[in-house]
Amino acid sequence: MRDFAAELEQRREAGLYRIRRHMSGPHQPMLTADGDPVLAFCSNDYLGLASHPELVDAATSGLVEHGLGGASSHLICGHHSEHHRLEDRLAAFTRRSGALFFSTGYMANVGVITAIAGKGDTIFSDALNHASIIDGCRLSGAQVNIYPHADTATLAEQLAATDGHKVVVTDGVFSMDGDIAPLRELASLCRQHDALLIVDDAHGFGCVGPQGRGAVLDAGLSEEDVPLVVGTLGKAFGTSGAFVAGPPMLLDYLVQKARSYIYTTAMPPALATASCRSVDLVEHDEHRRGHLARLVNRFRSEAATMGYDLMPSATPIQPIMIGDPHEAMRLSTALEKRGILVTAIRPPTVPKGESRLRVTFSAAHTEDQLDQLLDALRESAPRAVTDRALANV
Repeated sequence: MRDFAAELEQRREAGLYRIRRHMSGPHQPMLTADGDPVLAFCSNDYLGLASHPELVDAATSGLVEHGLGGASSHLICGHHSEHHRLEDRLAAFTRRSGALFFSTGYMANVGVITAIAGKGDTIFSDALNHASIIDGCRLSGAQVNIYPHADTATLAEQLAATDGHKVVVTDGVFSMDGDIAPLRELASLCRQHDALLIVDDAHGFGCVGPQGRGAVLDAGLSEEDVPLVVGTLGKAFGTSGAFVAGPPMLLDYLVQKARSYIYTTAMPPALATASCRSVDLVEHDEHRRGHLARLVNRFRSEAATMGYDLMPSATPIQPIMIGDPHEAMRLSTALEKRGILVTAIRPPTVPKGESRLRVTFSAAHTEDQLDQLLDALRESAPRAVTDRALANV
C-alpha cells in the first residue's frame, strides 16, 4: 500500500499543501473566513452578482414555483421548462443557434471533448488550458498534442503533419495568467487544416466583449469560425452551472454522446430561473464592466510602481508572479494578517517555478477597498520587489 501520510508530508515540505477555509455569509468582497473578517481579492464573482438581490429574488420565486431538486437526468424527466428557457436565453446572448445547459463547467468540458474526439482522432491543446480541458483530452482516448501557450506557429506545424479528425481546444481567457487566446489566428488555422475549434470562455463571459458576450465575439468570430463555445454561470454570472453554445446538429450530438450530460441529475430549475435573470443583468450593465476596468487599470499601474512583477493581462485576473511556492505562501499569509485574502497559486495548478498570487477583481470592490489591497501589498512587499522598485526610480 502507498504511504499516503508520507506523500502528504512531502507536499507540506514543498510548500504545496492545500487547506480549505470555512466561509460564512453571502459571497461578496467582505467575507468571514474561519470566523475572521477578510477583504477578499480571490473570487471569480467578477461582476459582483453572486449576492445580487434580484438574483436572490429570482431564485426564491423559482423555488416556490418549481421546487428544489432536479429529480432526474435531462433525458429521463429532469429537463424542465426553466432549463430550456435558459438555453434559449444563452443562445441569444452568445449570438449562437442554440445552447445546452450542463451542471458544472468541469462536466461541460469533459462531456464536450470526450464526445467530439475519440480513439483515432487528434486533439491539439494549449499548454496552459484548464484542468477540466486536460482531463477531457485524457479521457477521450484521442491522441493529444500539446502546443506551447498561444504558439500558433507550432500549432500550424502540428496540424499540417496530422491527418484525420482534428480538434483544437483552448481557453478564451486563461484562468491563471489572465491573458486572452489568439482566437483569430486559431480560427484561421482551423479553417485551413479542417479542424474543429472549441473555446472555453468561462472567464471571458460577462467581462470581455460587447455587452460581456465573451472573447469569441470580441474577436469578431462567428459560429462557423468557432463551432462550440463553453461557458460557466458560476463566475461573472453569479449563479451556478455551465453551458455549451453552437449549431443544432452538434448540440444534438452532445445530447446523444456527452456522458457527463446524460448520466447526471439535472440542476435545480430555480437556478435556471435565477440564471435567466443574471443574463439580463450582465447584458445591460455596462456600469459594472466600466468600474471593473478602472479598478484593474489602477491596480496594474500602482502595483507595477511598487516593483511587483505583473503578467500582461487586461482582465479581472491579475497574477503577481513570485516563483518560489514558499515565498508565494509567505506573501499570501502576510496579506491575510492585514485582513486581505489573496490565494497563493502553486504547482501543479501552474508550472514549476511559476508560483504566484492570483489577484482577482470584482465590480463589487470599491476604490477604498483597492486602497486597502495596495497598502497591504506595499507593507508586505518582499525584498526582491522593493529592490526592483528602487531600481526603477
